[in-house]
Amino acid sequence: MRCSHPIDLCSHREPGLVSIARVLLLLIASLLSTQHATAEPEAAAKTLRVAYIEFPPITYQKADGTPAGSFIELTRKVANEAGYEPEFVYLPLSRTYLYLSNGGIDVWPGVTEVPNLEHEVLESWVSPFSAQLSAWYREDSPALDHFDQLQGKQVIVIGGYTYGGLLPWLEQQAGIRVTEAPNHRSAVDMLKRKRGDYLLDYRQPVKEILTEPSDSVIRESEVRSRNAAWIFSLANPRAALLREEFDDAYLRLVEKGEVPPVREITGGYVVPGFPEALR
Repeated sequence: MRCSHPIDLCSHREPGLVSIARVLLLLIASLLSTQHATAEPEAAAKTLRVAYIEFPPITYQKADGTPAGSFIELTRKVANEAGYEPEFVYLPLSRTYLYLSNGGIDVWPGVTEVPNLEHEVLESWVSPFSAQLSAWYREDSPALDHFDQLQGKQVIVIGGYTYGGLLPWLEQQAGIRVTEAPNHRSAVDMLKRKRGDYLLDYRQPVKEILTEPSDSVIRESEVRSRNAAWIFSLANPRAALLREEFDDAYLRLVEKGEVPPVREITGGYVVPGFPEALR
């Protein structure tokens, strides 16, 4: 018998329609859930943990706790070009090395050929600038023309710096006395007060603080130049990919004229007599 009432017709077909509708809803919900679950890891992967140290004016922490410096801004620009958002973490140098080794951070805008990081990191092929280690002295003292001149002298160093493995070497020399300063300003003041014969420190931070009239007695001898680079933790399984992405991003920014041209990487300058094993 044919059903003529609209309600009866709906009642007759409702179970099949409801089943189909439920299946479709479940499929849509499953698809949305999968997309959401996939999007979350992708979003998380786009954040890079970037260590930085107190190395003004290259990298440093401002009074309000925010990162600053020329290498910080360059890192932010390159990371953004590569599709990442940097999360800057302020650390002492020793902690930076530790976190690069255990994966606590992803990348450090630092220098190449750090002995403590051998087999623990990948270095970017691109080097945006060089960092120069100098021997600072008073104008009434001789310039450092040969590393052997440190024998019988007292050398001021900055606490927390390893100088690319040079500090342990200095501490093992019977004829060299090493004294530590807490920061660059204190180190320069110690040198002026003759609490040391030479100060080993990098050019950029010292030039930044030589502002007092009495600082005019300070002179400089070049000791060693090193290459700045982005140092990627091998504890991150994407380290090789990150390096390629950063290098490619830098090259694109060079083409746009937004960053310095690519430098030709060389061995750099080393003062005569510098320890052969640390070259």
